[in-house]
Amino acid sequence: LEVVYLASREIRVSIVMATFVVMLAFLPLFFLSGVEGRLLQPLGVAYLVALFASLVVALTVTPALCAYLLPGARSIREGREAPLAAWLRRGYGRLLPGLLRRPWWVLAAAMLLLAAALGAVPRMGRAFLPAFNEGALVISAVTLPGTSLTESNAIGSVIEQLLLEVPEVAATARRTGRAERDEHVQGVESSEIDVRLVPEGRPREVVLAEIRERLSLVPGTSITISQPISHRIDHMLSGARTDLAVKIFGDDMTTLRMLGSRTVSAIQEVPGLVDLALEPQADIPTVRVGFDRAALARHGLPAGQAASTLETALLGRRVGQIFTGRMVVPLVLRYRPSERQDLDEMWQTRLDMPQGASVPLGSLASIAEDRSPNFIGRENARRRILVTANVAGRDLGSVAADVRQRVTAGVTMPEGYRVEYGGEIEAAAGASRLLLGLGLGAVVGIFLLLVSAFRSARDAAVVMINLPLALIGGVAGVFLGDGVLSIAALIGFIALFGIAARNGIMLVRGIRRIRSEGSGNVEAAVIQGSVDRLVPILMTALSTGLGLLPAARAFGEAGSEIQAPLALVIVCGLFSSTALNMLVVPVVYAMTARRAAS
Repeated sequence: LEVVYLASREIRVSIVMATFVVMLAFLPLFFLSGVEGRLLQPLGVAYLVALFASLVVALTVTPALCAYLLPGARSIREGREAPLAAWLRRGYGRLLPGLLRRPWWVLAAAMLLLAAALGAVPRMGRAFLPAFNEGALVISAVTLPGTSLTESNAIGSVIEQLLLEVPEVAATARRTGRAERDEHVQGVESSEIDVRLVPEGRPREVVLAEIRERLSLVPGTSITISQPISHRIDHMLSGARTDLAVKIFGDDMTTLRMLGSRTVSAIQEVPGLVDLALEPQADIPTVRVGFDRAALARHGLPAGQAASTLETALLGRRVGQIFTGRMVVPLVLRYRPSERQDLDEMWQTRLDMPQGASVPLGSLASIAEDRSPNFIGRENARRRILVTANVAGRDLGSVAADVRQRVTAGVTMPEGYRVEYGGEIEAAAGASRLLLGLGLGAVVGIFLLLVSAFRSARDAAVVMINLPLALIGGVAGVFLGDGVLSIAALIGFIALFGIAARNGIMLVRGIRRIRSEGSGNVEAAVIQGSVDRLVPILMTALSTGLGLLPAARAFGEAGSEIQAPLALVIVCGLFSSTALNMLVVPVVYAMTARRAAS
């Protein structure tokens, strides 16, 4: 019992401090807002709760189990160490004195690896969220405004037939048009086709390429391919249902359409850009009614009331409801359709005056045929038109950078017109800036926590060396995946920094304990403390890595899009930080201790 108590007391501070450091590193996750916060915060809650529970177990249950089980263990009774552990300790004990005699060689090698990792960061792709593999598609097919429902239905049927010829397409379901009061109102010229896929052994990119090639045969139709979840995320981020949206703002719709066409021409050759389309918009026949306010004033009829009466006659007004069994049918008052077909009929529309007279509309207003846009898109009270596109074969960040460059160079915006870029790339930039700022704050917080625990800024700085050492493996983990730095991978780096600091804490506290017991020789204390801590550090890192290995190996599989990049960064970073922690930290500690003593 005394041995268990003394061992628990010796390691208790290290465990508590290391756990708090890891929890502190994960706190930036809870400051994410929007879609990324909704997706990643539950992961952070589960992680922190599990981490705190493990701390409680380590401080209570584990010592009790040690007192109960270890006295009967053969290795304890016979006083011998496991062969692998003994071999590792002997080899490490022989290697470490040579490293301590050549500290600058060790530091130079570490700096070279760190420089290579930092040099590889600009070559990473950029994305908001990893590409999902949902096993389903949402295909938007939009033809010319004014197309009849019958013709649009025929086009949709042709598209479904082409889709069903692809081996991976198991079933399709289509919606053509949406109700006028739907929150996602669409004309009958628009169709959405839900496609269920089954794996047939071909890569997803090959399947999508074949689908795009087949659907390019449909004339006069703009095709956009997305996935159900990605489709909704893109819509929430930018108002468009694609990866990238170029928004052009201005007052005149004709000018906006012209600028949109120029934008499409400027960016259509950008590699990796697919499903490029200008928001479909056309002038359609309309009837414009302009009230003569002087004539209305002579009859004592306000213009607003006249407009409301005309709206009732032509469009209808709900005046009640009829119950038919369990169904409720609205009762709408309006003119017969035959009386709303031509201008002559509209001229004869009668408006009731306050004095009781009934006056034809033609004597109170001018009625003329005109043309106007089939719809006008607005954002923040400004008219806008969208140029939308998806990305395939390249990362979103590089494609967006090329698009921005070509639009700036090739499309001149008149005075009063401006362009904005929406979609995942803007959300990725905002979330990356937030995580970078909060991550730096977490690093400062970790350093201050270490200073308060060690009561030495020098020892805290030695532990913090593990952070750049972890960066080396984390960068390698990104490139072992798809080479794209997403929000999930960024969270992996933040978690990795906390885990890496834990190893440094265990090592430095072990060396400090040896020195506090009276070892005046710094080199001897560093060697003994490092050798003593080798097996516990390796076991901790190995158990963490093995626990995350299944998630990392699932990279590219459906359902693992968020966890796999995060796990891959942590596993690779844990490997580099643990290996270099046992080589670099003892060397740096010995150097700083000698300098402080002198």
